[in-house]
Amino acid sequence: MELIDVFAAVVEQQSLNKASQLLNISQPALSRKIMRLEEELGVQLFKRIGKRLELTRAGEITYEYALDQQRLERKLHETLQTFKTGVQPASMIIGASLTTLQSTLPDLITMYMREYPNTDIKAITGKTHEIVPLVKDRKVDIGLVASKIDDPSLTCVPLFDDHLCLVLPDGHSYTGKTELKIHDLHGLPMILFSRGTWYRVLMDEIFQRYAVHPDVKMEIDSFEAITRLVSTCNAGTLLPESYLRRNLMEDNQLTVRYIPELKQTKRTTSLLYTDDAVLQTSIGLFIDQAVRHYQQARTVGV
Repeated sequence: MELIDVFAAVVEQQSLNKASQLLNISQPALSRKIMRLEEELGVQLFKRIGKRLELTRAGEITYEYALDQQRLERKLHETLQTFKTGVQPASMIIGASLTTLQSTLPDLITMYMREYPNTDIKAITGKTHEIVPLVKDRKVDIGLVASKIDDPSLTCVPLFDDHLCLVLPDGHSYTGKTELKIHDLHGLPMILFSRGTWYRVLMDEIFQRYAVHPDVKMEIDSFEAITRLVSTCNAGTLLPESYLRRNLMEDNQLTVRYIPELKQTKRTTSLLYTDDAVLQTSIGLFIDQAVRHYQQARTVGV
């Protein structure tokens, strides 16, 4: 076994005794290997405090390198496996709108890769009106957009409906109100999604319909950045319900409030693809899995 792997085992077991048992070598032999690695590198990797080992800064850097080497070795074996089997790994390119990239696509990719880990997935982001022609021109295999698209050259499969919710920092004066209406947003300091996106268009339409003018402090493309800044700036924001996971709300100390008028901002998230695209097995599997997932979610929610 390489000395660097032996060193990594000692770090992870936090004990020469435990590491020697794991590696099936004697503790003196293990100590000699660590000493030899320290001699080769010319640095001390551990501080020996009684029976306890503590990594030096040089040791921390070496351990990070060891982890990188292990990852590269795993990647090498995975890549070479295709030459052993003669089967090339499947690949696909997904075009996602800015909102779906942040709220929906990560879950879909995680689910798919859990079952098909050797698939090479690339993602391209853009606004909905940019993603649609990419799908039509076959520059991406699948489109994921927060809209229904009516185009004879494309198949549009609705996944789920979504609407905007008011998100506030815990302790905001509005969190104590029994009921909120759309006019409560008038003059409210807010951080909103950037102009030109579907959700921002929906926001502006409803603001105009009810003659509501919030005090827009910032316009940002990133949901993550918005959720982090809401508490810092003691401002409100409007985010799609599908993005509001419990851990996200708790970690950022946020509260969600439902406003009846905001249900009018319903938007359907859909998959787009051409007839040719589904001839590829991997793309057909991805679509089928996504549709099943949201069908099951609707069944549970009923």
